[in-house]
Amino acid sequence: MSGIKQLLIIGFCSILQLSFGQIKVGKIVYERKTNLEKEFKDVIDSDFLDYIKKNKIKKDEFELYFNDTLSIFKPVFSDLADEMSWATNTNTTLHSLASNQYTIVLNMWGQELILEDTLSAKVWQITDSKRVISNYECRKAIWQKNDTTRIYAWYSTEILANAGPEGFCGLPGTILGLATEDGGVIYFAKSVELITPSEQDFIVEKKRKKVFAYQQLYDQLMEDYGNEKWGKQMILELFEWL
Repeated sequence: MSGIKQLLIIGFCSILQLSFGQIKVGKIVYERKTNLEKEFKDVIDSDFLDYIKKNKIKKDEFELYFNDTLSIFKPVFSDLADEMSWATNTNTTLHSLASNQYTIVLNMWGQELILEDTLSAKVWQITDSKRVISNYECRKAIWQKNDTTRIYAWYSTEILANAGPEGFCGLPGTILGLATEDGGVIYFAKSVELITPSEQDFIVEKKRKKVFAYQQLYDQLMEDYGNEKWGKQMILELFEWL
């Protein structure tokens, strides 16, 4: 068999593999849009509200690397100055797909906090609603966390990793879109690259050695900042995704 025929066969097999939803490794770039007016509506005064309205939508970029055992979701930082960097969290989440263990490096008000625990199971309601995100057909699912918090996700079964933004998972495919019910925070995939991540891509950089479990961190933050209205609100918004 000639070299050209071999290349044609390999290429054809690769196309067939992708068409049957066999994407197991890759990189996804997400854009997060945060409506600061909605996020801070309960804790800001009129002067600050006027300032927020001038900078209403804050955009952040993240990337998700995944293979059949690991996923990591981390921020992409720009060299440009960001005067609103304090207004949103830019966390890194490493998720072991096999053990369901995760490590999150939280960037909260310029302070690094490390959280390690087991991911809690989320009960998803899968709907018939569909949309296309980054050229992949996605199905909508809903997670009712509690009486006041509902999260929407759009996942693609063409990408097999049990992964998504902020460590969200538990659906039969990769989450390419994620949003709060009021649209205050929205993640959408901008691109999907079919590459094999390196070991370096899955390294989590930690500056601190102290590690918290989920409930331990929540209790500590509530003790430190829970008496302040703005502090309690920020903590609730942080744990909205956990």
